[in-house]
Formats: sequence, C-alpha cells, structure tokens
Amino acid sequence: MKPMLPTLSFQPPEQGDWLYEIKYDGFRGILEWTNNESFLWSRNGKNLMPQFPELKHFLDEKQEEALPLLPLILDGELTILENEHKANFGQLQIRGRMKTKTKIEEAYEIRPCTYLVFDLLSKNGQSTEHTAYKKRKELLLAVCKQLGLSLNPAVGDESIIQYIPSTSDFQAISTTMKNSMSEGIVAKKSNSKWMPGKRTTSWIKIKNWKTVSCFLTAYDQNNGFFYVGVYKDDEIFSLGNFINGMDSETKSALREAIVNNSYHQNGDLLYIHPSICMDLYYIEWNGEQQLREPFFKEIRFDIHPETCTYEQFLIAEAIFPKEIEITHPEKILWQKDSVTKLDFLRYLRKCSSMMLPFLRNRPLTLIRAPHGEFGETFYQKNCPESAPNFVQSILHESNEMIVCNDLKTLMWLGNQLAVEYHIPFQTINSPFVSEIVFDLDPPSRDEFHLAIKASLILKKVLDSFSLIAFVKLSGNKGMQVYIPLPNNRFTWDETRVFTEFVAQFMITYDPESFTIERLKKNRNGKLYFDYIQHAEGKTIVAPYSVRNHSKGLVAAPIFWHEINENLSPSDFTISNVTDRINKWGDPFSGFFYSKEKQPFAKSLQMIKQGKLL
Repeated sequence: MKPMLPTLSFQPPEQGDWLYEIKYDGFRGILEWTNNESFLWSRNGKNLMPQFPELKHFLDEKQEEALPLLPLILDGELTILENEHKANFGQLQIRGRMKTKTKIEEAYEIRPCTYLVFDLLSKNGQSTEHTAYKKRKELLLAVCKQLGLSLNPAVGDESIIQYIPSTSDFQAISTTMKNSMSEGIVAKKSNSKWMPGKRTTSWIKIKNWKTVSCFLTAYDQNNGFFYVGVYKDDEIFSLGNFINGMDSETKSALREAIVNNSYHQNGDLLYIHPSICMDLYYIEWNGEQQLREPFFKEIRFDIHPETCTYEQFLIAEAIFPKEIEITHPEKILWQKDSVTKLDFLRYLRKCSSMMLPFLRNRPLTLIRAPHGEFGETFYQKNCPESAPNFVQSILHESNEMIVCNDLKTLMWLGNQLAVEYHIPFQTINSPFVSEIVFDLDPPSRDEFHLAIKASLILKKVLDSFSLIAFVKLSGNKGMQVYIPLPNNRFTWDETRVFTEFVAQFMITYDPESFTIERLKKNRNGKLYFDYIQHAEGKTIVAPYSVRNHSKGLVAAPIFWHEINENLSPSDFTISNVTDRINKWGDPFSGFFYSKEKQPFAKSLQMIKQGKLL
C-alpha cells in the first residue's frame, strides 16, 4: 500500500473544516500487523522492521493483547525523538545505515526509535479507506487506548508506538511547532478519505521554515545550483547550494549576473564577489556547510553583503521567541573556547525542552553573571520590577520569586545572564517531595574518582530496592543521584527515613572514603555524602544548568553506563553537551515517566521492617 502524501503550502488553509498535527521528521512507514507477523513498509516498499528490531520486539510483547484487533494497518512516522514535538532525522539516518546486528542492538538500547501513528487504514481486516479522516482518527485513538499505548509523543516513554493527537486550533499548534523547533504541521480535511499513493490537497504540509539572509558566491554551470554564504569575521562562510523556489525569470537573471561578473572559474563553478543578497528558507542546519532543504524566498535589494553575518545567521537559526531581543551577543563569558553570550543563549535554546520540565512550577534561585567569569556574580531570588509581563512570579518565603514555565521566560532570563538555575525539591502546587537527590561531593576535582566510586556503590544500593535512579554531574567536582518520586505522595519525614538510612549505609560500607561530616575541615580528604541538602527550603542546581565559576561547565545528565575511570567533568562543556544530546538524546528523558512506577513505598516499608539489602 502506497502512502497518501500532503501538498506543500506556505500558508495554512483558509476555508473548510481542518485538523492539524505536528509533522515529525522521520521515515514514513505503513505498519502491517497480522496474527502471525508484522511489517513496516517504507515509501519505496522496503520492510524497515529488520533495521529497527525494537519495534518488532514491542509488537511481539503486545501480540496477545492485540489479537482481537488484528489484522491492523496503521500509518505513521518512524522517528528518533529529540523532544515530544521534534524528531532527530540525522540520527535516524545513521540508524538506518547500520549494517551489523550488534551495532543496531547497541544503538537501540541507548536510544530506541519511536513509531508515531496518525492514521488507521484497516482494523480486523476491514478497510477504513473510505471512512472520513476525523472518524479514522477516533478509531485509531480507541485502538491505542485498548493497547495501552502512549496517547502523546513522549521521549522516554517505554511505549515504542505512540499516538499523534490532532487539534482544530492552528495558532496553538503553530506556537508549539515554533517553540519545539518541529519540522512543521500537517493540515488534514476532517472529511477526507484515504487516497493511496496520491499527493493531495486534502492534506497540506506547512513547514517550520527558518530564514537566512545571505549572498551569492558561485554558480555551477553543469547542474544549475547557486552557492551562498555569509561573512564570518572577514572570511566567507559557506552555507552550501540551492536550486529550488525560483521562477525561470529570476533564475535566468541571477545566472546572467554571475556569468557577466564572475572573477574566477574552477571547472563548471563560476565565482562572484559578494554583491547579490537574498533570503532563503531552510529546514535545519547541522553545523556543517550545507543548509537542509534550502528554498529561495526573495532577492534583498535593501541590504548589503556586510550585513549578512554569521552571527545574525546564528541568532535567526535559534528561533528565539519574538519577545526577546538578544543584546551583546558577542560578549565573551568564559575564556576557554571563547564562549560568547550567543553561544550560551543558543545552548539554553537547545536544552530548553529538557530544562523546562524541571523548572516548571518551582521558585527559582538564580545566579546572575553579567560578565561571565570575568566579573562579580550575585544571587537573585526576587523578580525585578523591570521584568516583562509574561514572567510569572510567586510569593515564597518573603521573596517574590520567578517561576519559569515557558520558553520566553527562560530566554529572557538567559539574556539577563542568569547563568545558574537552582530549584527546590518540590513544586509550588504541592507540599510533597518531588524527588530525592543525593549530592556526592569530593574535596576537589582531583578526587573525582571518589564520586565515581560512590555513585557505583549507591547504584547497587538503589537497585537492591528496585528503585529507578538517574545521575548527573554537578557541573563542578561532584555528581548527583536522583530518585523520582510519585507525585503528591511522600512527605519530608518519610524521605528523611530513606536518605538517613542510605547515608549511614554508605559511610559504614566505606568509612575510609565517605563521610557525612558537614564541616570541610573535619572531612579528612573524604567524599562528603550530602543528604542534608535534601530538605525543605533547600535547592539543587537544575539539570543542564551551566555553572559559572567552573569555567562554564554543565550540570549534565549522563547515562549510568558512562561512569568509569575515564569520566571527567571537564569534558562537559556547552559545546560537548549539545553534541551529546544530538547523538545520544537526554539521559533524563524517562525521569517523569518513571515517577508513578517507582516502588518507593515498598522501599520505606523494607527499611522500617529491617528487611534490607
């Protein structure tokens, strides 16, 4: 069965009854699930299942449960999710090119694919192709509920198959698309029937175009491609080539201008000095010298090549909220790697979908560093009077404290050079504890091996309780181990029973390496196993927060399997952490989904009854 295909449009449809879905950047695949086998057919008829065996494993686990519904045919997108509204197509391509079974298995153990379903084509062998799209969507939702599948795309959820919801509110989904840097939106007529193999105007795709102002640099006489670039310092930085989007008249005029004004020829390439400026649409830029899906927008007669800069390209590429005007992007914050304010803000933008769930509904204690490592820093608890109206605050312990619940607040704070983000262990909506955190604090970074040792012992302790735990670097010299707790269940008194027990076990197990002595002068070179910090009114640095005084290192989540003698906090810079997220995803992605599965009540009972370890 060939998939139904949408028609590209630069504007949403103006008339008719439409539903809208987030468009994910992946491999389109039609899932054929029968009583005996399953296939995932690509657009060119290839079965993708052998390349993504985690999907097959998931279907096998659901086989008995699904029998009353089989055979089923579902339409969807095979993805590797970066956040709940954005897929990482580059990493999916890498998975798709893997050849050996061992490499494929290693990859999906760390970062499994997700098959996002958006249409139901057959149920119990009965075709739904002539059923209206809105009704097909309702039937699909019922199937997903019956099978216990995730009803929203969710990174870290154990459900490999997840449902893509639709909405009639275009403005709301457009905001979501922009904030999450999604690939785009698909608009679908509510009454549209399934049309296999056809590109139809009943489905419209609206891409989340980015725009770059650039200038022409060359023309390829062989294939008709134009090359563009921007100025980086005094050199030309190439953004690759493009051919799509121009009418024949514009293409002919540009070709003639380059032929008549070229200063150099290399084979079929004619080079021109920067003089002709234009705007291009594009979907994505991966840091290399080629825009993804570049598309001509317009000639810019109103700007000069000198205004087409790499810095302006980076600002536009990040898609900062329109409410935020980036100031002093060139300011150097950390000397190592010459990290600028713009680098820091782009890092915050990249990590926003992973940071915001931890900041949401928690009063923030901020560390402001107006000059990075080169000047004084100060704590900020009160929301300044100059804050924009969209910045939320709450009266908390006599301070009017900022609550960061959205992207524009986070980016406003970043532009104010709020570098560090410290959060309490509970939200403003609940008196109960949200998570337990143990702080593993060695005397200095030279003794980081003590933190490695403590974390691995602690992991065994938590495993003995069957507790789900996550680990991150402190961003300085230590590590922090997190235990998510079910919402609105456990008090400070109850968590204190657990933290005291674990702390006592650790110092009894290895008294030569660990201590719970608060005074530094009395620790005698041992790692401080800090459980006292986990208390009402105390705070911990948020996951992915940058640390100012540690030369801009990051309080970075890591995977447990990464903990070995080669682990070093100094490797976790803004640049390296961004690369890690792109390659491996977020080690904390399952944090919030694990809360309700956490057997913490049983752990408390074991401690109280003395049934330990």
